[in-house]
Amino acid sequence: MLRAVRDSDSDQIIALVGACWAEYPGCVMDMDENPELLRLASYFAEAGGAFWVAEDQGQIVGMIGTRPSEEAWEICKVYVRASARGTGLANRLLAAAEAHARDQGATSLVLWSDTRFDRAHRFYERHSYVRQGGIRALDDLSNSLEFGYAKPLAGVVVKRLDAAAAASAAGGLGRILQDCVDSGASVSFLPPLDPGVAREFYRARATEVARGQRILLAAWVDGVLAGSVMLDIAMPQNQPHRAEVQKLLVHSAIRRRGAARALMAAIEAEAAAAGRGLLVLDTRAGDSAEQLYASTGWTESGRIPGFTRLIDGGFCDTVFFYRRTAAEGG
Repeated sequence: MLRAVRDSDSDQIIALVGACWAEYPGCVMDMDENPELLRLASYFAEAGGAFWVAEDQGQIVGMIGTRPSEEAWEICKVYVRASARGTGLANRLLAAAEAHARDQGATSLVLWSDTRFDRAHRFYERHSYVRQGGIRALDDLSNSLEFGYAKPLAGVVVKRLDAAAAASAAGGLGRILQDCVDSGASVSFLPPLDPGVAREFYRARATEVARGQRILLAAWVDGVLAGSVMLDIAMPQNQPHRAEVQKLLVHSAIRRRGAARALMAAIEAEAAAAGRGLLVLDTRAGDSAEQLYASTGWTESGRIPGFTRLIDGGFCDTVFFYRRTAAEGG
């Protein structure tokens, strides 16, 4: 059962946080550094936020809070007792906090997580959060270093991912790639696509982002990581004016919401800003993507019959498109 926290819950709150921290070497519970744990209800009310606990037979087994910050709403103090993990409780806690923030008008969410909390990082990434910004040091007894995470919460939002964000998003983008391949998309892979292969594909792309060889964009639809597109800018020496658009993907459950068009508009703008005046791409003949490119100003340059193999052993044609951008030389 989820309910609003009370200041009188402090003993159980402190015990839960202490137990979770004790799972990680070097994490020290010191009340002088965490006085708000004595009065969480009052603390979050004064901050304009809210805080919930989950009870099981009168014992607090989970907790979460949210409050407004300067530029977004922050998710805070997410802890679940070890015995309650794997039950879906953390999902319910996060859903409650996100719903409250959304109801209060939040358009984006942020959070901080200790760099040692690997399990928490995977949880946040499964819920469409990606790494943002640098690592902050708290200068506390635990020598805490924290990763920042963020995600847009409302509407269709496209963001460029730096290398850290791209590596953080590899699992989520891999799941989108797997969904698209398994639902019939022709994007270099054949179904069924192994989840590990899909994840590692995007980890490799994060390396290329770090090297300045690739631009990677991701799209969220109402807080869910929904799609991505890439721009390969590692062109030959005599072709510095062009780039190749690759892997425009939108999860099959979140299509027809404008994500694909938003991704294409954003990647074209990124190409122009990078001085790439000529863009090229290809797609399987007859796919919905062919109609999308034609309707957004791309010019078909030709088709190659039997360019791609199908899962049944047959072959399909591939259509090639190009587009000029506003960049000099385009």
